Amino acid sequence: MVDFFKKLFGKKNNISTIKVETAPLSEEQLKFVTREDPIVTPSQILVGVGQSVGRQRDHNEDALFYFNSNFANSSKDISFGIFIVADGMGGHEYGEVASSVASKTLGDYVVQKLYSPLFNPSSTTPPNESIQEIIENGIKLAQNAVMQKAPGGGTTITAGLILGDQITIGHVGDSRLYFIYPDGRIEAKTNDHSLVKRLVDLGQISETEAKNHPNKNVLYRALGQSEPFRPDLMNLTIPKPGYILICSDGLWGTVVDEELFRLATNFENPSVSCSKMVDAANKAGGPDNISVILIKIL
Repeated sequence: MVDFFKKLFGKKNNISTIKVETAPLSEEQLKFVTREDPIVTPSQILVGVGQSVGRQRDHNEDALFYFNSNFANSSKDISFGIFIVADGMGGHEYGEVASSVASKTLGDYVVQKLYSPLFNPSSTTPPNESIQEIIENGIKLAQNAVMQKAPGGGTTITAGLILGDQITIGHVGDSRLYFIYPDGRIEAKTNDHSLVKRLVDLGQISETEAKNHPNKNVLYRALGQSEPFRPDLMNLTIPKPGYILICSDGLWGTVVDEELFRLATNFENPSVSCSKMVDAANKAGGPDNISVILIKIL
């Protein structure tokens, strides 16, 4: 099992189309993931989801995908989960198809590559790819599927793959993944691939100006675009205890971070938290489709 995890979390092969935002796991991190010492209390992952068409749209172009499982015995505690939010664009037919196809394609690929090797007792051989390569290849397949099945459409995709105490993030577009900590911090771990975010980063406009900018919804990177795209990839240690929030801009664009933190942490059940977040976005005008996944880590 140690060799299994070392293969998954080790350095990925050189692939010219990818930009890795963080270094591979250190030896200390690998020791933590592959620990052999008995675990007294297995970690738990509780998941809630919420979705709404919003108040100003007549159809939903967002899509959600999540699948999680856990195995624990006297010596091992393996949490596994793949969580995806996709925000489609391109009109009623193409945006809806693009987000649905992308999320299903990536989710199915990850489950096939990892779930059986991890939880099938007869399987002892890890995949040939590292986790980052699995996410990257899944996003490539999603891109091809969108181009074939939703020509003229596009979608964001933000995915979090939890394995043990690590999360691998794959990201294209302006949906977001946050870490929420019990001490009051809420931190976006993804970078928006939008025109206004680039202008903010260059110091040409302020965060306040970005909120009302006429091009705030213009993306320079998305699945479905004809130009080669480069997904952001990173490995991080999950906040434990804490929360992971993945959402479309219909939520983060209307509900401030402080309110997202309050709604995530004030309720025991993450499903209730998600419902409250959707309500808050709709009360703020609901200008866009709203999708949210909240992962509570105990």
